[in-house]
Amino acid sequence: MGERMRAVLPSILSVFLALAVCWVFIALTRDPETATEAYLQMLRGGLGDWPMYLDGGRVTLLTRPIGEAAIKAALLLLTGLSVAVAFKVGLFNIGAQGQMLVGALAAAVVGAQVQLPAVLHIPAALLAACLAGGLWALIAAALKLARGVHEVISTIMLNWVAVSLVDNWLAVGPLRAGAGTGLSTTGTAEIATSAHLPRLFGEMSRLHLGFPLALAVALAIWVWLARLRSGFETRAVGLGSEAARAAGIPVVRRTAEAMGMAGALAGLAGAVLVLGTEFKYPGSLGAPYGFDGIAISLIGGNHPLGVTLSALFFGALRAGGTRMQLLGVHKSYPELIQGLALLFVAGRLVWLALLRRRKVETPLASTKQPEPSPEVPRV
Repeated sequence: MGERMRAVLPSILSVFLALAVCWVFIALTRDPETATEAYLQMLRGGLGDWPMYLDGGRVTLLTRPIGEAAIKAALLLLTGLSVAVAFKVGLFNIGAQGQMLVGALAAAVVGAQVQLPAVLHIPAALLAACLAGGLWALIAAALKLARGVHEVISTIMLNWVAVSLVDNWLAVGPLRAGAGTGLSTTGTAEIATSAHLPRLFGEMSRLHLGFPLALAVALAIWVWLARLRSGFETRAVGLGSEAARAAGIPVVRRTAEAMGMAGALAGLAGAVLVLGTEFKYPGSLGAPYGFDGIAISLIGGNHPLGVTLSALFFGALRAGGTRMQLLGVHKSYPELIQGLALLFVAGRLVWLALLRRRKVETPLASTKQPEPSPEVPRV
């Protein structure tokens, strides 16, 4: 338990330090009362306006803010898991944004062009998004395994290829709603109602099936990594590929599987966005959830449970960011908090690396027993 607390505590302290620093920023530019009220508004926007509800308000004062927080948390959780799974095999997946784009487009096409009953239509669209994202990520895996191309370089480049391919061509060209006619619309056609993710509270909230689906995926990833042989072998490859190869672990296979799974998770995030809230592929996906997944994964310690808690926390902050505008604070302030928390977590990792290197470079002579001093002859 002590080891677990030592691993978790730096992330918790980093988040609280980021909250404190951002509060100071508001207090210096405005005043302390405004800074405190802005934080309270942010919490009410993400966790519900409990004071007004307890004072006789409607239940939607709780369900709508919590629903918005859960929607954002689901996307952050899936993209965070995408980065975390790649980390477990020793790869840095910066391409979750591109994988999310192609997954969202695949879900939009299947949702609009394929006619199926809801019980089959939703799984088909989700599966198409996973396959598209996974195949997109496997391009980087193939370059890594076959040619030694670093995954950071290839995934960054594939992000921009995906943007050019999807946003700048397919979504505004061949797959545009009304393509070939005189209609002027943005994005793809609306998906069929049979492909909509069901809302859990009806008209009281936009919370949909994507949130429990993301939680179930996080649980499945934890079970895979902690309880299954393939998950153990994946972690072993991440700790040391040469040692894993010497132990008979199929390094190439596990690396490709992990990267493909990472892409599938990011593609699933795109499907949740399209099938749950957008109901088509818009001209642009807007918020860069794929890049945010990097911060969520690192703050969560690349552990499925930590990533889940990190996604829930920042999902609530982001949902409440819009209410900060009532006090003249920009709605993107939660993103600043997230960025500072990541910076502090990264600083903690740097310090740990320096201390570890210092221990390694300690002279071996310091571990030897001291030579006995010469005996003093007796008088």
